[in-house]
Amino acid sequence: MSTAPVVPPSVAPEPASAPLSEGARLVNTFFAPSKTFADLRRSAAWWAPFLLIVLTSALFSFAVGSKVGFRKAAENVMQSRPKQWDRIQQLPEDRQERTMNMVEKQTMYGSYAFPVIDLVMLLIIAGILLATFKVAADANVSYKVALAIVMYASLPGILKFLLATVTLFMGIAPDSFNLQNPIATNLGVLFTAADHPALYTLGSMIDIFMFWTLALTAIGFTCVSKAKKGTAFAIVFGWYAVFAILMTGLASLG
Repeated sequence: MSTAPVVPPSVAPEPASAPLSEGARLVNTFFAPSKTFADLRRSAAWWAPFLLIVLTSALFSFAVGSKVGFRKAAENVMQSRPKQWDRIQQLPEDRQERTMNMVEKQTMYGSYAFPVIDLVMLLIIAGILLATFKVAADANVSYKVALAIVMYASLPGILKFLLATVTLFMGIAPDSFNLQNPIATNLGVLFTAADHPALYTLGSMIDIFMFWTLALTAIGFTCVSKAKKGTAFAIVFGWYAVFAILMTGLASLG
């Protein structure tokens, strides 16, 4: 007598993780970054972090204008470049005024235009990292996802903007304010830009918030590709080291 074939029990598929809202993505970037970056495979939208960057940057620029003044901020930057500052001081008084008025406007426009400049930089960074991960780690990632990774990874920068804004409203001395390095979160505070430009530039790039951003970027690429964590960190931090060396070299040339 034949027996009926035994049908193996079906294995229920693992439930897919629930999609994250934009608010959850933003919060998880700081507390559970793997959840945010894994969700980018579902949707690579990056408007939420960029909107936060725009808002915090605008608030910081407003604080600079109201508490320090863009003229004073511009003078502080120029005084950190002795050769350029000396050339301005040697001009006739009327030309000095016109030159500083122009520098003041450039400083103000550049401050408020930072989100646009930042977006262009992130577009380039995403392309460089994507190409590197494809070659070095055989990562199958789209450019849109790579851009979303670097955009979410840049969120720690908004905390730096907010901390700098708070110090401005608390009444920082205008003479000590440096628009290019507004808060002491890096080793640049150990040097003066005027006396040690190369060391100041290098120290400024050894920054807590920047390292946080770099770590998030590496985690992001490991979450959306088969790249190993060690490889991802080596690629991201390696490119940053190249950039830091280049900037330090340019600063040493004066």
